[in-house]
Amino acid sequence: MELTIEKLVYGGDGLARLPADERGPGKAVFLPFVLPGERVEASLVEQKKGFARARVENVLGPSPARIAPACVYFGRCGGCHYQHTGYEHQLKIKVDILRENLRRMAKVELEDIEVHASLPWNYRNRTRLQLRASPGFTVGYFKLNSHELMPIKECPISSPLINRAIRELWEIGRAEGVEEIEFFANADDSQLLVETYGEGDGRLGQSLSTLVPEVCGVAVFPDISGTRARRGPPTCAPQGAGEGARPPLGLTYKTRQASYRVSAGAFFQINRHLTDELVTLVTTGRSGHTALDLYAGVGLFSTVLSRKFDRVIAVESSPVSGADLQSNSPANVKAVRGTAEQYLEKVSGKLQPDLVVVDPPRSGLGDSVVQRLVSLGAPRVTYVSCDPATLSRDLRGLLKSGYRVEQAHLVDLFPQTYHLESVFHLLR
Repeated sequence: MELTIEKLVYGGDGLARLPADERGPGKAVFLPFVLPGERVEASLVEQKKGFARARVENVLGPSPARIAPACVYFGRCGGCHYQHTGYEHQLKIKVDILRENLRRMAKVELEDIEVHASLPWNYRNRTRLQLRASPGFTVGYFKLNSHELMPIKECPISSPLINRAIRELWEIGRAEGVEEIEFFANADDSQLLVETYGEGDGRLGQSLSTLVPEVCGVAVFPDISGTRARRGPPTCAPQGAGEGARPPLGLTYKTRQASYRVSAGAFFQINRHLTDELVTLVTTGRSGHTALDLYAGVGLFSTVLSRKFDRVIAVESSPVSGADLQSNSPANVKAVRGTAEQYLEKVSGKLQPDLVVVDPPRSGLGDSVVQRLVSLGAPRVTYVSCDPATLSRDLRGLLKSGYRVEQAHLVDLFPQTYHLESVFHLLR
């Protein structure tokens, strides 16, 4: 059938509509790898009660913004979504999607959104790949919307060091029980932390370290389901460790503003070009007696906020990230292990921070945290979001409680993909 793409939606798909019939207006159809205004020939691949999914067979009327993708795997790999258009157009798409989510869910019309662009390639400092030993050794990603493995020899959005490690994996040509492997490079691509998942015992990482001297440690996680219970010491010590030392298994991530210990299994922002800009957006112009940093991770924001506030309270629930947070925290930062909801319930009526910074996972804050956050009465809240839908849902509650949007920023930590990061400064 022939379809016309109305717009792109969060998730990377374009939206079109089936023809209207006697039952009402046409059902929404979602298609990947299209652009607004294009006419395409498509085949339905899935029918649901309220929508359908389709596959593009032929682009009949291409958008003037369509370009040839730079990656040979684009369209088959599920990692990137926008390589078929230029980077400036990608930014416009993301701003439009953010505005629409805010309009529809938060009931706020926001024209002034400042955009912070990234270098569009080789930006990722962390990449996770699938490994298979049979029927032949394979390194790759899952194909789009499947668990079928697609071999890849390079990943243009990953750092040059990570791409070199991928090439050396193919040279090694064996998996040794490892089902997944993750590479984490530091800011200047001078160190590489290797994490393996599966039944491997570290031999693959040892082999890799002989070919890639930047490997500073290898962590073995026997369970790929997400428990990440580390097994055994690093197979090679981090750079700079003295003889006999047993430093934490991880690396030191140095930015222009601070230096962070990041252990295997800990969360850290993945764009190696925009980390400092993100921290600057969150912390610049903020000072006072007390700042509260919820979902603090390893202390990306609290470490810098500590220079401008008398005290900072940083809350993190992950044991691994929490241990790094404790290590990275200056004397005036109190690192608290627990969930944001638990902590806010504990300090209700006792804490009056000048600033609250929240950087939740994709699931957002949720009603309970929003309500407890409002009860603190902080004059300023800075919301760092990686999902415009949950951001808009949470903003609706915050705006109803008396906050207003002072500044809005789109920080493009994820070029070539539908993912977008935003920073909202709220004032009460």
